[in-house]
Amino acid sequence: MSGPTPRRLLHFVTRRLRLQRYLRNPGDGRPQPQILAEPLLWALLVGQILRQYSFHAVEALVHSTARKNLSLSCSFSDDTLGYFTERLDPSPTRQALLSVIGRAKRNKAFDGCRWIGLAIDGTGAGWRTESGCPLCRPQRNAEKQILGYQHSLVLISVAGTGLSLPCDVEPYGPGDSEYAAGQRILRRVIQGLGKRFAQYVVVDGKFATASFLHTASELGLAVVARLKDNLPELCTAAQKRFPVGPPTTVFPYGQDRVEIWEADDFDPWDTLHWETVRVFFYRQHKPNGKVVEAYWLTNFPSSRVGARALFDMAKSRWEIENEAKSRHGLEHICHHQANSLLISWLLTMLALSIERLYRLRYLRRGTHAPRSSAELLLTLWVNLFRPCPADTS
Repeated sequence: MSGPTPRRLLHFVTRRLRLQRYLRNPGDGRPQPQILAEPLLWALLVGQILRQYSFHAVEALVHSTARKNLSLSCSFSDDTLGYFTERLDPSPTRQALLSVIGRAKRNKAFDGCRWIGLAIDGTGAGWRTESGCPLCRPQRNAEKQILGYQHSLVLISVAGTGLSLPCDVEPYGPGDSEYAAGQRILRRVIQGLGKRFAQYVVVDGKFATASFLHTASELGLAVVARLKDNLPELCTAAQKRFPVGPPTTVFPYGQDRVEIWEADDFDPWDTLHWETVRVFFYRQHKPNGKVVEAYWLTNFPSSRVGARALFDMAKSRWEIENEAKSRHGLEHICHHQANSLLISWLLTMLALSIERLYRLRYLRRGTHAPRSSAELLLTLWVNLFRPCPADTS
């Protein structure tokens, strides 16, 4: 076989990323398992990389002639995967995700950038007409009538490095909140990676609360946050000042032209324990005439980080969520049980990190250009159904 194959991908996972112990002992809570955890876990991971994210699709793969090329010794049903994920402890998978991120940094995967950031964003998955698990949150209309139920979660990923890697997932159910889940996930990731791993966190306006900003400061992180109407006094003050007069900075951004106005002498609101707040406003002109505008706040001093760097940090926030939803079925519910949902989301994030490190770092060695995700996917599928070489060991 030429090029990447599922077998070579497994070698990369077990030897290069050193996840062999995790694959063998992922926290299986089944009392009397008939099938070992390792083939079930690997089938879910490689299924995600092959963009076969439903349990039915994984079942079809392991019952096909491609099973040997997947390095799977047995077949199993989608019910087995549901039973397995219901009883799988999420802690080892979370630790595996953080170990992959830490190893990537030790192997100089982020050495080409000055700043390493963490991006936090909330999203939804799995719309249902009836509540089916403790994570189902009611969605109401303007008259407070329940329209349905959705699962809410917070994602955190490495950002601003040119190599976005997801780190963790934190769901939150009824009675919980997005910014509370954001604080929990940020504390857990920093505890796992260390305070020196990243220098800043970039978030949406929902997280621009005093409690979240103080949590980030306690963890040694600067904050780059979207400024919206939930901070009316600061938002009004920024809108009165920007855009007035010539921009502070003008630069090209691909085919676009970006103008930035900024100042670092805004007063903090009553509950925020910052001396001053730095606010920047950007206006992004696109070739078709469309203009995108946004206000952001930060506690990065202007002497340390320039306006162009702040703009790049602000733009680094959405990549993981978009790819996870569009290509890896993050919104799809494989098995409607709370622990199974969490495991599926965590394995999606782990598969994304594995795929990116394999494609953009391991396979890139040399002078050739890195493969796109579509090229890697096609190569894996082409090699998946080729005749498997005989085992001569």
